[in-house]
Amino acid sequence: MTIEKKSRRKFLKDGLWGTCLTCLAVVAGAFAFKKRDDEKVWQLDPNKCVACGNCATYCVLEESAVKCVHAYAMCGYCDLCTGFFEPEPRELDTGAENQLCPTGAIKRSFIEDPYYEYTIDEPLCIGCGKCVEGCVAFGNGSLFLQVRHDRCLNCNECSIAAACPSQAFKRVSADEPYLIKKAGHT
Repeated sequence: MTIEKKSRRKFLKDGLWGTCLTCLAVVAGAFAFKKRDDEKVWQLDPNKCVACGNCATYCVLEESAVKCVHAYAMCGYCDLCTGFFEPEPRELDTGAENQLCPTGAIKRSFIEDPYYEYTIDEPLCIGCGKCVEGCVAFGNGSLFLQVRHDRCLNCNECSIAAACPSQAFKRVSADEPYLIKKAGHT
């Protein structure tokens, strides 16, 4: 076994080469992080949305990427939910003639008198905003619309954003893609 002696010049050259590679790795990592940090996606600001119905008709997808979301922490679990029922319903039951949603995407379940839970069946939701409009007008605003990123194509020129009368559609960081509605912001 022979141990090769390194000259000072070889030692410095190898050290300089290692330092250059480390610096290059740091710069590449910083660039990759910055690139990810700059990535933007479309989202609806629930505090600006007026539930105009454009999300259902202007999305380039056959079925809109915008869906109704329910903020359970804000919900009053009311017997008469204005996001579920038509204004002045004949009966407080789940009959289609009494429901506000044209596709029956909101499911009503009895909890205990007088409380009911309302859940969104996303595949049925078309993003029309009728439930959101009813909930905001007479309820506490616990229903709101959001872009579902597993469906959204993230078009550079979003058709819904161009048609949004309240300019509620905006680009947000991909690291925090959802704007969640909180109590007190209706």
